Amino acid sequence: MAAMVYKILLAIMTIATIAQLTSATLYIESWDLQTNYTKWAASHTFLTGDTITLSYSPSDHNVLEVTKSNYDSCTTTGPISTDTSGNTMINLTTTETRYFICGFSGHCSAGMKLQLDVVSSPSGSNGSPGGIVIGASSPGSPPVVITSSPGYDSAAVVNKVAGVGLGLISLVMALLVL
Repeated sequence: MAAMVYKILLAIMTIATIAQLTSATLYIESWDLQTNYTKWAASHTFLTGDTITLSYSPSDHNVLEVTKSNYDSCTTTGPISTDTSGNTMINLTTTETRYFICGFSGHCSAGMKLQLDVVSSPSGSNGSPGGIVIGASSPGSPPVVITSSPGYDSAAVVNKVAGVGLGLISLVMALLVL
């Protein structure tokens, strides 16, 4: 139960931190052995300005950014970077392909590897159509997608979501104190 509350709080705090983004997309996804990351990445177009947040238990997983060669061979030595926070935020700032694996023994070869092909944002935009994509809570269920329609101010949508998130944080914190 505490782990679930922790994950919810992390997701809400992450949403709150992007309140000032106007058109970038925030993807919140579990980093686990059940998700097919090749399929997940293929179902999205990642643009400069987007952010990927991988949520996981630090006692079970980590996130290593690696070279293509180390990604292909699941080699964990000499990573570009390592994160063990349980809430890895990947900011996509340049057009490039980036590679991530779990450094725990056997996890990469079991499919815990993610290739992000980042393309340029459309002119005048700092991200994709805008919104928040929260990964499925159970395998096979669809993700939660919060976006705005054309003609609506996506910044206002994100700010409202962040406001609700901050309210929920306050509520959960109050409940935890009780």
